[in-house]
Amino acid sequence: MAAKTYKWYFEDFVPGNIIQLGTRTVTEEEILSFARQFDPQPFHIDKDAAAASIFGGVIASGWHTCSMMMRLVVDGFIKDSASMGSPGVEEIRWILPVRPGDTLTVSIETLESTPSTSKPDRGVTLSMWKAFNQNGELVATIKGKGMFGRRPAN
Repeated sequence: MAAKTYKWYFEDFVPGNIIQLGTRTVTEEEILSFARQFDPQPFHIDKDAAAASIFGGVIASGWHTCSMMMRLVVDGFIKDSASMGSPGVEEIRWILPVRPGDTLTVSIETLESTPSTSKPDRGVTLSMWKAFNQNGELVATIKGKGMFGRRPAN
């Protein structure tokens, strides 16, 4: 059986390259549902408490924002890549609140690309994911690593 062919291999992640990953609009119901399950702080799940908070209204959990970013990363390129998972995230920043009706646009920039010395079939990338709202404001960043298979020799 032939090996699967991908659009993206380790060699395609050159430092400085940016991939635009698309957009996602978040609804109030999504915010409330996610927070009720995973981050039930009052400003995420209670409209009255949120209105009285420093945020002045319901906001998405930072973890929800990361999850929406992850979905765009998977849909935008991971599903078409030789991804082998991730050895970890180095940094997450929640810069501005994400509110109901916000449309997030996500991109990923390759910062470093290092071939494995012990396993020649793969390499590790360091990348920065950025999410902007519909006003062009940076709302969140994720800096982390990914492992990708090397392009097979033909």
